[in-house]
Amino acid sequence: MESNIKFIDGGVVAPQGFLASGIHCGLRKNKIKKDLALIFSKNGKECTAAAVYTKNIIIGAPIIVTKKHLKLKNGTAKAVICNSGIANTCNPDGIEKADLMCKLTADILEIDESDIIVASTGVIGAVLPIEPIQNALPLLKEALGDTKEAGEDAATAIMTTDTRKKEYAIEFILDNKPARIGLIAKGSGMIEPNMATMLSFITTDVDISSEILQNVLTDVIQDTFNMISIDGDTSTNDMVSIMASGLCGNKKIIEQNSDYNKFREALYIICEKVSRFIAFDGEGATKLLECKIINANTKQDAKKLAKSVIKSSLVKSMMFGADANSGRILCALGYSGIDFDPEKINVKLKSSAGEISTCVNGFIIKIDEDKAKEILSQEIIEIIIDMQTGKENSVAWGCDLSYEYVRINGDYRS
Repeated sequence: MESNIKFIDGGVVAPQGFLASGIHCGLRKNKIKKDLALIFSKNGKECTAAAVYTKNIIIGAPIIVTKKHLKLKNGTAKAVICNSGIANTCNPDGIEKADLMCKLTADILEIDESDIIVASTGVIGAVLPIEPIQNALPLLKEALGDTKEAGEDAATAIMTTDTRKKEYAIEFILDNKPARIGLIAKGSGMIEPNMATMLSFITTDVDISSEILQNVLTDVIQDTFNMISIDGDTSTNDMVSIMASGLCGNKKIIEQNSDYNKFREALYIICEKVSRFIAFDGEGATKLLECKIINANTKQDAKKLAKSVIKSSLVKSMMFGADANSGRILCALGYSGIDFDPEKINVKLKSSAGEISTCVNGFIIKIDEDKAKEILSQEIIEIIIDMQTGKENSVAWGCDLSYEYVRINGDYRS
């Protein structure tokens, strides 16, 4: 991290020009859980905007509507409205409900409905009732603010099975001016991003064109959100969106220059931070797993190898049990679809308790089992795999597979 990039409080309201709120409207059975969030540009200022979406063929109605709006408005937006509890997917009236969410929100904010990014998350197939949302919108608007508490309310309102809110903000210097990026996200289950299968809403006060904003977002997610796997299930609804108010005062970024590189680095840092935390907060997880592939032939090889290991149910189970069975790691490498020399593989397991080599030049070696168990009993574990064939590296994030994962998903609808 560059010295001029620092984490700050505030989430999506940290950048200049944004308000946020989150309330309980009645979609969730638990009345103490917020279930409706709003992010709004101050005074209805038009922001440049971009988004990336799930690659699941079955997609939620909100994604269809959001894509339509960003196209109609040539990559601009003024607000994000998001409900949790019900995904508004696989319903015959889904698009009608997503459109109505936008219209009702637009009316109360006094903007055009196509200025709105809409999202939903929760149970797939359940019918989304509009009345609770409609009735709550006046209170949601009234609650809008740029305080730390307002940002936190929005962050908690988009959560489903998450156990912890996911909210970050950073400040950095751009064109000799302080610039900021804020982010909230949800993601705990159905996480196998192959273009952003969770929800994340990002704000920034950087002045940047829509085309360049789309390019940098698409680029950054390849090495951040796309390198998470909790359970291998690609969701139907989820997206990453970003709005830029342009209020920091920098010279507008319209090409890939030095300012573009600084903005990209800052966006990467905040997206990497939340990606690790999403993996750590996986359903039933007790450990964060970080698989580092080093010295692979190509970047794409490194990515596929890392994801293959982090997705393996047997690797995840062995980490839950703190059993250093590296045969499972080698097996996951072997079915990755990448051609490599098995007799060059070195594997190390590392945590705050130390590190231990378990495989040298493709052969599993005798280890101190007690030391290995101590290493794998920590909360954050690195799996470091040296391919010894090239110079390309990659990192993937995941979590262990516990009994609790089955319990959560066995009765998710209830």
